[in-house]
Amino acid sequence: MIAASDIKVTKTAKSRIKEIDFNNLPFGKYFTDHMLEVDYDNGEWGVVEIKPFQNLELSPALAAIHYGQAIFEGIKAYNDREGNPYIFRPIDNFKRFNVTAERMRMPVVPEEIFMEGMRRLIELDRNWIPMKDDYSLYIRPFMFATDEVIGVKPSDKYKFMILLSPTGPYYSAPMRIYVEEHYTRAAPGGIGFAKAAGNYGSSMLATAIAKDKGYDQVLWTDAFEHKYVQEIGTMNVFFIIGNKAVTPDLEAGTILAGVTRDSAIEVLKELGYEIEERPVAIDEIIDAYKSGELKEVFGTGTAATVSMIQELRYKDFVMKFDIHSWQAVPAVKKLLTDIREGRKADTRGWMFRI
Repeated sequence: MIAASDIKVTKTAKSRIKEIDFNNLPFGKYFTDHMLEVDYDNGEWGVVEIKPFQNLELSPALAAIHYGQAIFEGIKAYNDREGNPYIFRPIDNFKRFNVTAERMRMPVVPEEIFMEGMRRLIELDRNWIPMKDDYSLYIRPFMFATDEVIGVKPSDKYKFMILLSPTGPYYSAPMRIYVEEHYTRAAPGGIGFAKAAGNYGSSMLATAIAKDKGYDQVLWTDAFEHKYVQEIGTMNVFFIIGNKAVTPDLEAGTILAGVTRDSAIEVLKELGYEIEERPVAIDEIIDAYKSGELKEVFGTGTAATVSMIQELRYKDFVMKFDIHSWQAVPAVKKLLTDIREGRKADTRGWMFRI
């Protein structure tokens, strides 16, 4: 197991932190002073380096560009009320990262590189964690193939990196969602459960069409019948139907096992809601809306955290919601935020101290 002393650290000559307006932090636009980088070659991981944030020099024959072996994770760090930095559930993201790596025929990243490297990087750039409600330090671990050869096969070389980005809310307003019934995100046996770059590349067209119609994102449906809802482009989805919280299950392997999804399920149970993880047909959602039983709809994700959905459209049928009367979503968001920011005791061991 590596220690902080085993990581080669080169500090920046001059911090850029004073150049950043921490009251205006669009998601993913600004990056901290340092980044982590380590290469995999000949079946072994090399020296872990933390260095000043900088561009990479890459070959145009890079395997990741041509054949798509590229994966990532999304994690967040927060300050508690005393200014102590914590990471939210990083072990879960570490495990999911390696599940994705194995599916994409890439090497697993050892826990000591992933966790200790991330801890050391955030420790170095801890002043970049915003002290503001709904703000956080977004953590982006990622890995890509680095063979410099054109040929359809798993690469022999890879690069693992971690970037840090101070950010505000991903969605600053309640969302409008379009139910996609033509294009397909994932099918059983595919990589829908993985955080692979290709999943997001293939979603761009459908999302652009939805945005042209005035919607923020698409809610994907199953590949065979386009009858069962799966997940939103950047989030898992929940429906409050009566006193139950209903969300698509993970059995088919077509949706991401979201860490925030799992957290929301635990919080909803604590709040007294019955949880149903199962196939959810769009017709059931429409019927529940028409009968008045569909109370709230929301999405969960690391970037988006907990986001209200104020409008849901399927074909020409539009479902609109009075978000001001909602109870579940504000309660879930408040409880998760209080745990992350140290106002409520972390009884589940979710917060990892830097």
